[in-house]
Amino acid sequence: MKWISARRAACLLPLLSLPVAATDLQELEKQVMEAERAFAKTMADRDLEGFKRFVAEDAVFSSGKSLRGKQQVVEAWKAFYAKPTPPFSWKPESVEVLESGKLALSRGPVYDPKGKQVARFHSIWRLEAPNTWRVVFDFGVDVCDCKAAEEAGKPS
Repeated sequence: MKWISARRAACLLPLLSLPVAATDLQELEKQVMEAERAFAKTMADRDLEGFKRFVAEDAVFSSGKSLRGKQQVVEAWKAFYAKPTPPFSWKPESVEVLESGKLALSRGPVYDPKGKQVARFHSIWRLEAPNTWRVVFDFGVDVCDCKAAEEAGKPS
């Protein structure tokens, strides 16, 4: 077996960072969309073990106080999986993948148990192995009832 020389290897290194082709990006976006849907399904199925598989070891989840690391995230989220009925649900609306093909952003609505939108989520996914995406950053933003807020601000 021939070994590649250090000089040749150095010449090939820039090729490793070339942007992913548009069709490959579409495939990666599809993978992340499917991963996000499966991630959300863990809540509907009350599957904490499944949830764990989607969280990166160095993840940061933030909706107020930041949770750092998989262990802290899972420990805090146990409460969401404890009862028979999910306290909320979410679904992805859009996914964007960096041209490197290594990071992706998913976004979408978060619903209360009655189906009313109460927040929006934003998750950053990292490709950790072929076809294996994990969440590295996750944060939610409450949805403002702008009409009610506007009405509350009007003088009577």
